[in-house]
Amino acid sequence: MRLRIDLAYDGTDFSGWAAQPGRRTVEGELSTALTTLLRSPEPVRLTVAGRTDAGVHARGQVVHADVDETLYAVLPGRSSRSPEEAARTRLAGILPSDIVVREVRRAPEGFDARFSAVQRRYLYRLCDRTGSLDPLRRHDTVVLKDPLDVDGMDRAAHHLVGLNDFAAFCKKRDGATTVRTLLDYRWERLGDGTLAATVVADAFCHSMVRALVGSVVPVGLGREGVDFPREVLVARSRDPRVKVMPAHGLSLEEVTYPRDADLAARAEEARATRTLDD
Repeated sequence: MRLRIDLAYDGTDFSGWAAQPGRRTVEGELSTALTTLLRSPEPVRLTVAGRTDAGVHARGQVVHADVDETLYAVLPGRSSRSPEEAARTRLAGILPSDIVVREVRRAPEGFDARFSAVQRRYLYRLCDRTGSLDPLRRHDTVVLKDPLDVDGMDRAAHHLVGLNDFAAFCKKRDGATTVRTLLDYRWERLGDGTLAATVVADAFCHSMVRALVGSVVPVGLGREGVDFPREVLVARSRDPRVKVMPAHGLSLEEVTYPRDADLAARAEEARATRTLDD
């Protein structure tokens, strides 16, 4: 049977999501915990909605795991809890404190944590007023010493929204498309003075969000005009003026899925290689 697991984590002390020999990863910790919980003879394999890099956080990550239904059914033991509640509670006692499982449930038919998703929403935090920085947020906020024009950054960000080839903002992989639909990209200054970016797309390629942030920072610093990010996008090649921003300012906030009846169709659609002619 397939489980859907919703979780959050502080990425500070992880070498990213993906399991790596000799490194502490979110996938490694969660797979080990599930294998222990279920007493599975084989390691539980996971499929994730968004593979986060080292240092990136998540408040709304989603994974699925295919498990033995018999082993899952006996999790409550003699208690009156459901297997879902027993799994969540017992995982809390196994996992380290920087991973929290929000919910465990049986996945509906056709659900795929990665391919069924219709959009992912990320948050990026910047502080350009060092005197107002909350030291308790030093692990999720990137500090810049020079003041930023948030209105200029917001205008520049809007020029990137839509269906585009984001090759200039991605680390290319052989055979993988860099065509994405950027649904929303905006900047605002929060009440505490922090600058926050909301970035939403149907999917993201490697390092895309941090490069998108890096493309508007020169605008905020007054070094480039508001058309600069769009010019980089159209050129479809990496620009040395666009820096991939530090990982710790980034958090995966939410993954959205269609109604249950459309999950399988969405997964099939997402597996197809996209072009700008689609």
